[in-house]
Amino acid sequence: MDVNCGGYIQTHGVSAYRQGKITGEDIDRALRNLFAIRMRLGLFNGNPKYNRYGNIGADQVCNKEHQDLALQAAQDGIVLLKNHAGALPLSKSKLSSSSIAVIGPNGNNASLLLGNYFGPPCISVTPFQALQGYVKDARFVQGCNAAVCNVSDIGEAVHAATSADYVVLFMGLDQDQEKEEVDRLDLGLPGMQESLVNKVADAAKKPVILVLLCGGPVDVTFAKNNPKIGAIVWAGYPGQAGGIAIAQVLFGEHNPGEILFHSALSNSWPRAFLGCTVLTAGHDGSSGGRLPVTWYPKEFTAVPMTDMRMRADPSTGYPGRTYRFYKGKTVYSFGYGLSYSKYSHRFASRGTKPPSMSGIGGLKATASAAGTVSYDVEEMGAEACDRLRFPAVVRVQNHGPMDGRHPVLLFLRWPNATDGRPASQLIGFQSVHLKAEEAAHVEFEVSPCKHLSRAAEDGRKVIDQGSHFLKVGDDEFELSFMA
Repeated sequence: MDVNCGGYIQTHGVSAYRQGKITGEDIDRALRNLFAIRMRLGLFNGNPKYNRYGNIGADQVCNKEHQDLALQAAQDGIVLLKNHAGALPLSKSKLSSSSIAVIGPNGNNASLLLGNYFGPPCISVTPFQALQGYVKDARFVQGCNAAVCNVSDIGEAVHAATSADYVVLFMGLDQDQEKEEVDRLDLGLPGMQESLVNKVADAAKKPVILVLLCGGPVDVTFAKNNPKIGAIVWAGYPGQAGGIAIAQVLFGEHNPGEILFHSALSNSWPRAFLGCTVLTAGHDGSSGGRLPVTWYPKEFTAVPMTDMRMRADPSTGYPGRTYRFYKGKTVYSFGYGLSYSKYSHRFASRGTKPPSMSGIGGLKATASAAGTVSYDVEEMGAEACDRLRFPAVVRVQNHGPMDGRHPVLLFLRWPNATDGRPASQLIGFQSVHLKAEEAAHVEFEVSPCKHLSRAAEDGRKVIDQGSHFLKVGDDEFELSFMA
């Protein structure tokens, strides 16, 4: 009732009320919630034009600071999924005298960058227009009528690929496939997109670059395993500055996963497109350049939408849901993302010092049916939980060749997934800017009562006795909790 943003309630609400599926109390509660928020926003305080935000115009919405932020948001959201044999970044010096073919239904339409909720954009730059700022000899071929790709001209696309030195494909989805009240029926690329990508890749002189514009995940296993597709980039729906941000990533002016703006625009970039200077400004705490969801294979659509259990059930073949519990195959995992630099992680043993539980008196251990011994978090109390907090320090090194701001994701892993434990759990993330060959220490605060606990069968939060593992990248740090 409260959060339906489509027309379902409008269409079926009266019938549902008459059948007793919703009550007058349900409707009253929803209305109270909706109107209370609007009242708090001052929307009933007279003519909205005369309210605090009633006269915000384009000169404020489109000021330099806001356009910089739009570019930063687009950059931070781009994820590099594949980069075989250093296909990316593209060389500006080589392409200045070379040709590029931009192919695909999402390559030259600025509105497709905006997604589902947006106001009038301050600038309008398509990916093709952005790439023209780097390569003079650039040609665009749509290849499909739209993202649905039920009408295609693969022959023209193949011809463009054979005559160009480099090929970038812009594929994915649009608002005809995914938006409020519109859900996809499968996880593949729509229509003839996969065939178009494969035939263009076969015809191209070099491995092609595939850029995906879509909100939800798509199964691109075919592209992941095809050596003729050198790189895969997921850009989501990056907004008004998305075309610029994608071009900057493809040409190495922005390192995927990096949160640092460049001090100036590329000399090759048409400044009139952007209307602003890009500031040097770090933005700590972001984890751009990593997937925010698991990308499942096509077969995942066989799992009923009406079954929203998180935990897997091997007896029935139910695979579970989310990175925490899913036990099936993935196309790409939650938190996955590549960079143009190589990073290493190592827990600093001197800085990571978990406290002992032996100093906490009166703890009562209980055993589950599976034999797991655990301690009740509520019985431990707030004071004991505060005393158990400890720092986890991770040494991160950028082995080059590029500077970059690197997201550091701290996970908790249990030795097994019995008693309903998740396989892993993200408990913190930070980002650190490192020059090539530079190293730094990143510190996380770990609260065992919050981060190391799980839900017991009866809903209580408990900490299991025994080993727990902190994990960053390929490195792990073992914690042992014994009272």
